[in-house]
Amino acid sequence: MRVKVLSRNPDDYVRETKLDLQRVPRNYDPVLHPFEVAREYVRALNATKLERVFAKPFLSSLDGHRDGVNCMAKHPKSLSTVLSGACDGEVKIWNLTKRQCIRTIQAHEGFVRGMCARFCGTSFFTVGDDKTVKQWKMESPEYGEEEEPIHTILGKTVYTGIDHHWKEPVFATCGHQVDIWDEQRTSPKCSLTWGFDSISCVKFNPIETYLLGSCASDRNIVLYDMRKSTPLKKVILNMRTNTLCWNPMEAFIFTAANEDYNLYTFDMRFLESPVMVHMDHVSAVLDVDYSPTGKEFVSASFDKSIRIFPVDKGHSREVYHTKRMQHVITVKWTSDNKYILCGSDEMNIRLWKANASEKLGVLAPREKAAMNYNQKLKEKFQFHPQIRRIARHRHLPKSIYCQIKEQRIMREARRRKEMNRRKHSKPGSVPFVPERKKHIVAVVK
Repeated sequence: MRVKVLSRNPDDYVRETKLDLQRVPRNYDPVLHPFEVAREYVRALNATKLERVFAKPFLSSLDGHRDGVNCMAKHPKSLSTVLSGACDGEVKIWNLTKRQCIRTIQAHEGFVRGMCARFCGTSFFTVGDDKTVKQWKMESPEYGEEEEPIHTILGKTVYTGIDHHWKEPVFATCGHQVDIWDEQRTSPKCSLTWGFDSISCVKFNPIETYLLGSCASDRNIVLYDMRKSTPLKKVILNMRTNTLCWNPMEAFIFTAANEDYNLYTFDMRFLESPVMVHMDHVSAVLDVDYSPTGKEFVSASFDKSIRIFPVDKGHSREVYHTKRMQHVITVKWTSDNKYILCGSDEMNIRLWKANASEKLGVLAPREKAAMNYNQKLKEKFQFHPQIRRIARHRHLPKSIYCQIKEQRIMREARRRKEMNRRKHSKPGSVPFVPERKKHIVAVVK
């Protein structure tokens, strides 16, 4: 005779200590859970609402400058150190952990136009309106020592930007032309020029380190190869590009901040049309910086706001603004991918969270598990109208809100006019021009 006996292993349901959570046996068979989707939808809706409730991105304001903040630089080795240069020639070094200024240097007469740190983090370079390039030690001088630069190079024209090579003791400046300098020499190794206008920004590619990109005031974006000592090619846009930033993960991709309120992401192999046009700002975009993951970037605008864009989306996922913040001139994304720094006209540097609703500090394992579960639920139901509406909704200052409305009306009017012109013209005489190609004038090789 065979007897069936229920056999259970106590390890499956008995707690090791009374502090442990009770183990609950679950059967995941979908037949037994007919209302699972409805339950998950409600949870996703609540998670989306709570995310907006806890979205408090502003962390602190670093004040101490006596004029507008014109440029910033990150320390390549230290997450807590950031450098800033102001319009009165003053450079400050900040400790983000303590949120204090640890050193102040009167570096230039007039504006500090650009600054960058050396790849090893031992020194940094500044350029200003006084036609000089100065190299400074990162450490504070010893007690009784004078605050003096290590090297000073006196140029013939005003330098408007500077960037350091990612691996070698070489840096590039821009102004009337792009100059490549060796740190040990007082004259440039080579000078690169194409056209006769002033160049506002120069940037080394972080992956293919011998490539440079520059923006000129004659609406050009020019790419150079340091090994050839010649320009490679340039793209001419409808309006002037203020600055550009290379993607730190994809060697060929860069994003340009333009005067026509848009940002353009280009693949340098195919400059005929941008990969993506990012449209949301209502005034000139003045600065752009990539996150270390290369998946998002942050832009600073004259419309007193900063926006975070995914690389592959045309609209921003987040907009940050405060009542006191004026025109934002410079912006940086910290190397740990958690924070954003922006410097503006009213002498302040502001520290923001990159993810507005993120909880800072150490998370308990259960908190982390709940957070990951909620994130997956939001991704699963992201296209449901109710959840999508709540996730996308942002409160904007009245001036920005009104300008967005006005621009929408103007865009619609232009589209209607073009449609009418096409309707009343000979077939094929008014061609369809995609949005991406509308802003490109020419590509010259």
